Amino acid sequence: MNSEDGVLLSIVVPAYNEERRLPDTLEQIRSHLAEQDFRWEAIVVDDGSIDGSASTVERMTAGDDHFRLIRNPHAGKGYAVRTGVLEARGDLIFMADADLSMPISEIDKFVPLAQNGVDLVIGSREADGAKRLDEPFYRHLMGRVFNLLVQAVLVPGIKDTQCGFKCFRRPAAQAIFQNLRLYNTPKEVVGPMVTGFDVEVLYLARKWRLQLRELPIIWHHSPTENVNPVRDTLRMLGDILRVRLNDLGGRYPSAPSELGHRNLL
Repeated sequence: MNSEDGVLLSIVVPAYNEERRLPDTLEQIRSHLAEQDFRWEAIVVDDGSIDGSASTVERMTAGDDHFRLIRNPHAGKGYAVRTGVLEARGDLIFMADADLSMPISEIDKFVPLAQNGVDLVIGSREADGAKRLDEPFYRHLMGRVFNLLVQAVLVPGIKDTQCGFKCFRRPAAQAIFQNLRLYNTPKEVVGPMVTGFDVEVLYLARKWRLQLRELPIIWHHSPTENVNPVRDTLRMLGDILRVRLNDLGGRYPSAPSELGHRNLL
């Protein structure tokens, strides 16, 4: 599995009003990956930010062809990630939150697993050995309750569906993101929008019997104004129901032939 450009790893970073965080995030990505012996790229998808996020990326990455900026209308994180994944050139495609709440060095644990055939490596804050640092108790509790509902309804056995750090082998990423139904069109929204798009991604991976692996990570809570606990939780619960109804209605296809037959790990 080799990309036409010889790029091994593509990092997709969705960003909505992240002007303050992006300088440090971009520098960490550049510094760490410059030490690697493979070709890489980083794609920042600006989700219609109303601050200086896009201009910050342009300023910091001028002349560096490792970086690309995509300007989206403000349609939410799910559509921003989808845009970046489908534009990525790498053999491996890595989702990363703009705050880099997981240290960039942790990516070194994901790459070998994906290179050795794991279709989707899921960063987990709940797997044995993971560390969650500085997270308020109420946020952790909300996450656990939501995850229990997700496991009961859609993807049993996955302890952390919502972690923003995931690594895909290219065929799996392309197949999954081309077949999403919840946030697959640029329907513009107002204000921050946290959704359950990760749940749909993982549901398709399970439905198609892709090889999955949860990887314990170090994760630092990063305060943000982009999360509304009540509104966002209700929206994500609705997303769980919509995924289930979509499946019952036959809106998700059988596994694409290029994925072949897979067994769950």
